[in-house]
Amino acid sequence: MTIDWFSPRETVFVGRAPGRLDVMGGIADYSGALVLQLPLGRQTTVSVQRQPERRCDVRSHRGDGWAEFAIDIDELTTGPLSDPHALASWFAERRADRWAAYVVGVVQYCLQRATSAGGLRVSVESTVPEGKGVSSSAALEVATMMATCAANDITLDPRDVAIACQWVENHVVGAPCGIMDQMASACGERDRLLRLRCQPGTIEGFSEIPRGYRFFGIDSGLRHAVTGADYGTVRTAAFIGYRLIADAAGLTARRDGDRVVVDDPKWNGYLANIGPSEFEDRYRDLLPERVRGDDFLGRFGGITDTVTRVEPNRVYPVRNATSHPIHEQARVTRFAELLDALSSDSALATELGQLMYASHASYSACGLGSDGTDHLVDLVASAGTDSGLFGAKITGGGSGGTVAILGVESAEPVIREIAERYAAATGRTAEVFSESGPGAARLGVEASQPL
Repeated sequence: MTIDWFSPRETVFVGRAPGRLDVMGGIADYSGALVLQLPLGRQTTVSVQRQPERRCDVRSHRGDGWAEFAIDIDELTTGPLSDPHALASWFAERRADRWAAYVVGVVQYCLQRATSAGGLRVSVESTVPEGKGVSSSAALEVATMMATCAANDITLDPRDVAIACQWVENHVVGAPCGIMDQMASACGERDRLLRLRCQPGTIEGFSEIPRGYRFFGIDSGLRHAVTGADYGTVRTAAFIGYRLIADAAGLTARRDGDRVVVDDPKWNGYLANIGPSEFEDRYRDLLPERVRGDDFLGRFGGITDTVTRVEPNRVYPVRNATSHPIHEQARVTRFAELLDALSSDSALATELGQLMYASHASYSACGLGSDGTDHLVDLVASAGTDSGLFGAKITGGGSGGTVAILGVESAEPVIREIAERYAAATGRTAEVFSESGPGAARLGVEASQPL
């Protein structure tokens, strides 16, 4: 924290939150799957101080300098931007300032729940790289929420912090992310995989990484963003698939405003609750490989998703997008079982790796692969188990970003050699993530005087 920007007379509240490595589960989170997430040793630090001026002044260390943004507090709390959807539209028209939506959306959420809404100064610094699929946005939101709540005497438990941050990203930032990123950042534990069942966000516990093993990440150098069309298309396609399956199963659907609600006592609205055998035997062949949005809307009217909409002129990869979370749920469940047994049977590492490779292939089938991540996975597979590497997969929203790798701890030099070979072949940077760290709840919030 640089102190010269803050008043020496007011307490500064400092929140910290890590990025995360998506080990297994990824895009199946919005379909209710079990996911396994590892908090990284990279953190975003957000410092918040109250100020007498009724403004929210934000600055963020970006590149070699600081980006700055300011907005009137009354506009956020009682004025024309007090509706979060109005704030979302306002930021959507100001492309150069959209980075501030993550912070301002969280500030608005907090101030609308505070006893009194005063001015704030917010400063952001981070070692979590942006656009690399390791949840820089979740780290920013969670750190901002922790510090802003502390500055305004608001009490939220870590799970509620995560849920609130996901809401901000969905409804103010406009990114249709699931819950896993924010939960991993808020509730994660160092060197343990958060076991999160996304129905909607139940922490089932933590899986220890057996002694001698480690999960690594290599950045492909291809920018990843969940606001991109590919991720949104695949997510929407999965909900189209659910709607078609629900209809085939005879479940009752009704309109609720601009979306559809399905009365579903069988699967509780989640694709992940459909077993792979049931899907393959009864429903897979009923799904079209692809469908135009207007054709689907003409018959079914809409989907159950609350954060995406079917675009009439877009073509959706329904069969593969629907199949992915159903089979991924089975893969993640098996992965968790094997990981728990790995310390007593090292031969299981090979099967763990195969599950990661299968997850990677399923991403590609949905249309969320990339040449860079495919290249990295191929390099890991070529190095093979003799080098201490067992499996690799694309992470998060796909279409670039970071590859997660399972290996033995002593294989870190091999990981770094692969990154160097990839960078030399592609001309892209290939950052390595090798350290885990605590979640925001463990890090806590520090309160101190700037001088």
